[in-house]
Amino acid sequence: MFRPRIIPVLLLKNLGLVKSVQFKDFRYIGDPINAVKIFNDLKADELVFLDITASKDGRLISLDFVKNVGDEANMPFSVGGGIKTIDDIKKILNSGAEKVVINTSAIENPGFIREAADVFGSSTIVVCIDVKKKLFGGYLVHTKEGHKNTGKNPVEYAKLVEEMGAGEIIIQSIDKDGTMEGYDIDLIRMVSENVTIPVVALGGAGSFNHFRDAVDKGLASAIAAGSMFVYHGPRRAVLINFPTEEEIQQLIS
Repeated sequence: MFRPRIIPVLLLKNLGLVKSVQFKDFRYIGDPINAVKIFNDLKADELVFLDITASKDGRLISLDFVKNVGDEANMPFSVGGGIKTIDDIKKILNSGAEKVVINTSAIENPGFIREAADVFGSSTIVVCIDVKKKLFGGYLVHTKEGHKNTGKNPVEYAKLVEEMGAGEIIIQSIDKDGTMEGYDIDLIRMVSENVTIPVVALGGAGSFNHFRDAVDKGLASAIAAGSMFVYHGPRRAVLINFPTEEEIQQLIS
């Protein structure tokens, strides 16, 4: 039976772990390396770290941080934040990451994806697509922490990044981010039906039923979440967590 990957996505701001709601209202959660240690014990499938201010600040995610994660993590992990060059990717991979997550640079120069895939292999290159609903229906790709409307259609853009050689797409709903009210299933399905590479659903998870919907109805290849893995209970107390293997088996049964 198909067992989807379940991936905590951890946001970094000033090297602290934060969580947002609709890409704003950031709340400090704690030390990211401590979170890695807990996810080790809980046997998470893999981790994604995104430095959310790196591109805006014109810098690369801290290589020292990547090395620290690599020293601690027992699972594969990917990182994103300010990646612009082949040398950036080389440094990140040499620091211990398995994959890189590219967002802004892919929008600004889709050919960079092709160049990176040719050098490092498609399996190393993940493109994160941040999407917001239009006021009167439809979707548009955004960048710069959700502030810049690119005018791009997410399905057409997803097809382009696949053509350029991306090995995986993270499709993230800005509107659903941090709400814990469920994924944007229509968005996930639209993208999944139009590409052949794995699509990772992100934005809105709050229950195992949401996971199931993303796979069964949205046709996602993998499930990612932030709030669900750092909060517990209706008051959103901070508690790093991950489903047990038994819970995962119930999810896919």
